[in-house]
Amino acid sequence: MDSEGFTHLDGEGRARMVDVGGKDATHRRAVARARIVMKSDTATALISGTVPKGDVLAVARVAGIQAAKRTSELIPLCHPLMLSSVVVDLAVGEAWVDIEVIAETIERTGVEMEALTACSVAALTVYDMCKSRDRSMSIESLGLYEKSGGYSGEWCRDDHPA
Repeated sequence: MDSEGFTHLDGEGRARMVDVGGKDATHRRAVARARIVMKSDTATALISGTVPKGDVLAVARVAGIQAAKRTSELIPLCHPLMLSSVVVDLAVGEAWVDIEVIAETIERTGVEMEALTACSVAALTVYDMCKSRDRSMSIESLGLYEKSGGYSGEWCRDDHPA
């Protein structure tokens, strides 16, 4: 089946795309989150809409959705999926932006990578559009927080608030 528990490796340790042909298509859902830490005046500019490049949050939302749809082109061993929904939410705090992505599909494999890719690209888009005023921004805490569906069922990160 795999090499030492890694499903993307064959018995000899070579990379492979996992065969999902025998699996049933089920509803799959994944939630990913990230935070971009920035100067407080950068967050204020986001809230007031005074970033010269335009509506940062709207562009980041669309970029995240687009990224989710193209995940299999970016991550070599991912299966192309027909996504049924991708929701990208961005919330601006005092000196940060929190990003949450919920990706869903009815497929034979999960949408964790699509949610994580969408979250990453949304964060990178915020960085790109704000870097002229704040190069010290950092993207932190990117991770999977929930997943459901498929053989392994429900999973929720231990430090995730219920």
